[in-house]
Amino acid sequence: MSSINTIPEYKDFKEFYLKAVQPLITKNPSYIRLDGKIKGSTRNVTAYFWYKEKKWKVNADTYINRLTIAFQESEKSDEPFIIKDLRDGKSQYLAIKGQPVRDMKFYVYLA
Repeated sequence: MSSINTIPEYKDFKEFYLKAVQPLITKNPSYIRLDGKIKGSTRNVTAYFWYKEKKWKVNADTYINRLTIAFQESEKSDEPFIIKDLRDGKSQYLAIKGQPVRDMKFYVYLA
């Protein structure tokens, strides 16, 4: 018998961080990424959250320290992210305000 895993959805980024990321950090302090791996890409989705009335998906290869930076920014402002268009113009992604574009390791896309 197979089990169905549903991807959790949170009302905003702060709730996602407090209910999903912080417990993961406590349970697995050695994790660098949400999926526990060190390298490699994945399109697996860890969770969804709402921002600016849009649903965003967080990929499992997102770095935990980038999520912590975003959480710290969300404590300072209600708008810690910049919404940017993907190169093909067909979708959007979130970038953390004030973070360099290169090597961002923050993989949050429009769901």
